[in-house]
Amino acid sequence: MRIGVLTSGGDCPGLNAVIRSVVHRAVVDHGDEVIGFRDGWKGLLEGDWLKLDLDAVSGILARGGTMLGSSRVQPAHLRDGVERARGHLQDLGLDAIIPIGGEGTLKAARLLSDSGLPIVGVPKTIDNDIAVTDVTFGFDTAVGVATEALDRLKTTAESHQRVLIVEVMGRHTGWIALHSGMAAGAHAIVVPERPFDIAELAAKVGERFSAGKKFAIVVAAEGAKPREGTMSYDEGRKDVYGHERFTGIARQLSIELEERLGKEARPVILGHVQRGGTPTAYDRVLATRFGWHAVEAVHRGEFGHMTALRGTDIVMVSLAEAVETLKTVPEERYAEAECVL
Repeated sequence: MRIGVLTSGGDCPGLNAVIRSVVHRAVVDHGDEVIGFRDGWKGLLEGDWLKLDLDAVSGILARGGTMLGSSRVQPAHLRDGVERARGHLQDLGLDAIIPIGGEGTLKAARLLSDSGLPIVGVPKTIDNDIAVTDVTFGFDTAVGVATEALDRLKTTAESHQRVLIVEVMGRHTGWIALHSGMAAGAHAIVVPERPFDIAELAAKVGERFSAGKKFAIVVAAEGAKPREGTMSYDEGRKDVYGHERFTGIARQLSIELEERLGKEARPVILGHVQRGGTPTAYDRVLATRFGWHAVEAVHRGEFGHMTALRGTDIVMVSLAEAVETLKTVPEERYAEAECVL
């Protein structure tokens, strides 16, 4: 068989581990040929590819980012390019495509699958918001990076008697904020799933200082918003891909809390540092397993599906089910953290 692989959307620790796994399983165990499309769906639409053999993927297991590059393609362009993509598959003699990506990539994969293209997906996102898999690779790394940053920030916050509002990634869901905040012992956490009351947040932070504590750490997912009417909030515009361009919840909270508490408050935005660098051992293993099972699904002809982790097992789930809804933080998890507002 001849298999194409691509990485699309935001980068994520573990992408190279999937690519390596796909090549090793396909080439060594099945005698397949593998090619990689550069820069995601764009590479497929433009016919921009390179051969992936064992030498090409040597040494990439522990490397962050993606050796193939990534990009975003507007949905309209992808819909208009279905026939072009089909033509490139035929010209290249491809039997299947394995796209690796998050919510947007998987929606695109479903579109192409519904159009008759042989697709087997692999889910990735540091946000851990794909509903049909227990965990996505990249999440463990991102939480570890955020937790280490929070641990470091505690010492400087205490030295200067400050409130630090640490903004982590999480556009629609608060998984990174919840897990890193719990792991680092944050004093308050705000997430997109539950709009916060600024008065309640200020009171909770103020209680620490009233008890004689010298600092406070607030973890805010980038998509967190205040309850309507509780504070002024600068809504961001949407980009060409339909994603909201956030204006910085940490910055806005630092101004509001400083005014309400009379304490120095500073925003810290971790940003893309959470997506870069070496993946953890857990993420490397999960990514490797996903790649292995994706190749096996191709050989079974199980198209229109993607890999997913259920318990300790890797199973195949339909792309239609995978993109039906996002996995948000359930209400019962807030009580466990004690400090989610």
